[in-house]
Amino acid sequence: MNRDQLISDLSHDEGLRLTVYDDATGHAIAPGLPVKGHPSIGIGRALDVNGITVAEAQYLLSNDIDRVNVAFSTYPWFTALDDIRQNVILNMAFNLGVAGVLEFHDMIRYLSDEPQPRYGLAASAMEDSNWYRQVGARAVRLATAMRGTDNG
Repeated sequence: MNRDQLISDLSHDEGLRLTVYDDATGHAIAPGLPVKGHPSIGIGRALDVNGITVAEAQYLLSNDIDRVNVAFSTYPWFTALDDIRQNVILNMAFNLGVAGVLEFHDMIRYLSDEPQPRYGLAASAMEDSNWYRQVGARAVRLATAMRGTDNG
């Protein structure tokens, strides 16, 4: 096998798609739309046939963590947090998206307080949300981590 030639041929024949698409129609897959063929991504990766490996999942996760971390790195309230609280914010972003986390105005206000953040109040703001009521154990764990030993 000539791997380089095969990669070149497959890249040409299959095309490169960076979002999930229906391989039968070539259309992007979106919520509520029917799929006629295989949901695929990349260069012909049929996700329902081959899925991804653990190593690929970890690679994607690492890239996603970096992307989300960069998105928050411009916010002084985030960069001033310790690792535990940064992890809480990043975890929330995986569930809500960066924009969703930024809607937690009260939590962010308490995290921005000077001379030091008020983690207990930030946790209470998390608990006083539809997200907290809908997500269950994950939200409880994240609010508990945010609160730490600070009740103010």
